[in-house]
Amino acid sequence: MNLLVIGSGGREHAICTALAESPRVSKIYAIPGNGGMAEIAECVPGIKATEIGKICDWAAGKKIDFAVPAADDPLCLGAVDALEAKGIPCFGPDRAAAQIEGSKVFSKSLMRKHGIPTAAFEVFDDAGGALRYLDAYETCPVVVKADGLALGKGVIIAQSREGARRAVREIMEDKKFGASGSRLVIEEFLTGPEVSVLSFTDGKTVVPMVSSMDHKRARDGDEGPNTGGMGAVAPNPFYTSEIAAQCMEEIYRPTIEAMRKEGAPFKGCLYFGLMLTPSGPKVIEYNCRFGDPECQAILPLLQRDLLDIFMACREERLHEIKIDWRDAHACCVVLASGGYPEKYATGYPISFGDTGDARIYHAGTKRLEDGTIVTSGGRVLNAVATGDALGGAIDKAYAAVEEIAFEGKYCRMDIGKRAMEVQ
Repeated sequence: MNLLVIGSGGREHAICTALAESPRVSKIYAIPGNGGMAEIAECVPGIKATEIGKICDWAAGKKIDFAVPAADDPLCLGAVDALEAKGIPCFGPDRAAAQIEGSKVFSKSLMRKHGIPTAAFEVFDDAGGALRYLDAYETCPVVVKADGLALGKGVIIAQSREGARRAVREIMEDKKFGASGSRLVIEEFLTGPEVSVLSFTDGKTVVPMVSSMDHKRARDGDEGPNTGGMGAVAPNPFYTSEIAAQCMEEIYRPTIEAMRKEGAPFKGCLYFGLMLTPSGPKVIEYNCRFGDPECQAILPLLQRDLLDIFMACREERLHEIKIDWRDAHACCVVLASGGYPEKYATGYPISFGDTGDARIYHAGTKRLEDGTIVTSGGRVLNAVATGDALGGAIDKAYAAVEEIAFEGKYCRMDIGKRAMEVQ
């Protein structure tokens, strides 16, 4: 089979790597791909992941047998709808279902309507209304969220009422996140351990993957601005079998049923961002695709042909297959460009030493004509290692990090520290 993966980050590199292990895959294409993906896939850098029409025409011409739009933008723009209309089967939600990530207002309203536990919230269409609401808001911190996609950075945790007012102005008046901030959600600040649970679903059956712990802030100790993610470990030690059972009954199945009742059945990977609060698990956010970098930590633990799972989700027969996972731990450390998530320079050559058996997934890289790999984004590489114990996986990941060099390289040095404290 000829496969197409749409995207250019570490998540897409991890997906390509897993798909390449399937005996049914003859060739993988990546649009636009990156410097590392070029080793296992034919990259098509001349087309952007958001150019849906061009992607469809190209895929039809190449007689693609199966496509995986892996990033949020193409999914929310209707990549699955357009490719399926061309007769190309896909793994992923259609445009209607992708709203669960594409619109915070949609997802929060869905949870309120169907009784799925989440933070208390209000929705605002104008800055004036939001500011008046904050005038009477008594408890801080408070969370301010842009409605639409914002590269994982559209959520501001304001420590004071004035900070919240400033966030509202930045989002709605200064258009910090563009059209994504035309509406916003103000919600209560929840406390407790955070857990990421990605799941496979065919719109009827939902099968959670190994749980994980993301590290969103840019610097050690969860300091600095929010990023797309600076690392992850799996499984998450806070997520017990008892909590998993509770989430299945109160969150996972109800969400799948709610989407079906709303006429937008969800097929693909549905990401549940959870907070384990003193009053029970609650949903912080949904994503309509694999998390990044959670995907990079989770897929190396999978013991099943990923293409089999993707096809079962698309064909509504997920209940027929068994999905097994290694009894092991994984750690992913993100290597970023100095200045990320704000201003940073690119184009620096990358050197790779002996990284052992760690997997190095490329994110923001580009391969030059002479074969040199250079930086091309904020999050540059992912060093991923597995082990029987979490400590061993962390040590191997950081050993690999030390073998990689490029100007401005930085990473958090405490990925997995919180998880180790509860081992």
